[in-house]
Amino acid sequence: MNTTATSRFADRGTDIDVLRVFCAGDGRFGNALGVVRDGRTHPDEASRQALAKELGFSETVFVDDPERGAVDIYTPGVRLPFAGYPLIGAAWLLDLEVVRPQAGEVWVRGDGEFTWIEARAEWAPPRTLRRYASAEEVDALEVPEPGEWIYAWAWEDEAAGRVRARGFPGRGDGIDEDEATGAAALLLTAELGRALNITQGLGSQLLTAPGPDGLIELGGRVRLERTMTI
Repeated sequence: MNTTATSRFADRGTDIDVLRVFCAGDGRFGNALGVVRDGRTHPDEASRQALAKELGFSETVFVDDPERGAVDIYTPGVRLPFAGYPLIGAAWLLDLEVVRPQAGEVWVRGDGEFTWIEARAEWAPPRTLRRYASAEEVDALEVPEPGEWIYAWAWEDEAAGRVRARGFPGRGDGIDEDEATGAAALLLTAELGRALNITQGLGSQLLTAPGPDGLIELGGRVRLERTMTI
């Protein structure tokens, strides 16, 4: 975190857990997530948006009720009704069976290695799914100019459902590339209609599986990177 953020919020005593969500099998990679366990430290939308911007993570989640799983999600620039990796991270950290973002009730399960949520693709913010001919083409992409949110993908092994992907938010808020994007994985799964094993960014792993009634399971590994007070 930069020194500006430290000085601006130092008197608030806000505890923030920094997680890595959608880690690879060896614990590396994953997308950095800030979790403010006590949302009362930033009780309104303006203060939460300011903190999310200062922290600079792809997303920051504020916990409003840890027993009910009520959470509030922000990127550095906007509030989100739903996002995959903040919900997986918060559920893992707080050991929850259900999380409740603005979009609705999201059920959670764990299998020892992965934490899974059940969600609907229509909850995901808009993403442009752009298919390429090979994983090598995806690897070679340059960060595009700010504009639409692009999820670039290609089959690594179509028969096995293995996908290579990169996410470019295009927001111009300092997040040029998203290391792991659960919402985009939901959209891609809904479009293809099958379970996927996605490698995104530097090596993060996202798993998906279509379920009944339009639900999609989204799973990943989580680890606690550090806890800080600002």
